[in-house]
Amino acid sequence: MDMIKYKEIANELKQRILAGTYKIGEPLPDQINMAKEFNASRVTVQKALQILAVEGLVYSKQGSGTYVRRNALQLTEYDTRADEYMGSTKKFGAYSKVTSKIIKFDVRFPTDDECEKLMIEKSSPIYDIIRLRLLDDEPFALEYTYMPIEIIPNITEEILYHSIYSYIKEELKLVFGGANRRIKARKPDAYDKNFLECEEVDPVLEVEQVVYLENGIPFEYSRTRHRYDKGDIILTSIHNN
Repeated sequence: MDMIKYKEIANELKQRILAGTYKIGEPLPDQINMAKEFNASRVTVQKALQILAVEGLVYSKQGSGTYVRRNALQLTEYDTRADEYMGSTKKFGAYSKVTSKIIKFDVRFPTDDECEKLMIEKSSPIYDIIRLRLLDDEPFALEYTYMPIEIIPNITEEILYHSIYSYIKEELKLVFGGANRRIKARKPDAYDKNFLECEEVDPVLEVEQVVYLENGIPFEYSRTRHRYDKGDIILTSIHNN
């Protein structure tokens, strides 16, 4: 089974539920039709539905189908699964206005730590990007992003105002392979207080990650800092029988 495929299907179905495409209390399309739509097997679709069931978005009636739970929309739209790395525009764009404020956009040579994370030499220039991400004009996250220019060329401010991941997938035709992620609690720094409107006593959730292409080459090292009250990181566990 394609492990990434069923997660992609679950993400798409979740966005449709939160956007109201699938109404509260109504059934989702049957598994045969969903398998045709997503060009996947029924087993893959079933695994995607298991994820949504674990997250409390849907439930199944034997012989009847899969339905949207009545409390589905009480789940915050800010919640993120621990294994998601689709980018804010893709994740939230279906039901929120996603905008960006560019705080820093520079090119420089990497530090020793960045060389290690990105598997590059010190002579390989990288983008040094800081963006404030806003949902419906409210500050949501601060993204510190570092990418090798050789692998992700020609990033512009126009791209930064929209979606870097869309540019990588649609324009550069590169395929994502996976990510290593570390989640930790931090005290707010000056940037958090200024851009995320955090108080001195507000905790910040930092997600540090390295994202890889399908050939195993890392193309992004990033740290994303979230306000404590802007959603949770959810770990979903699905058992393979």
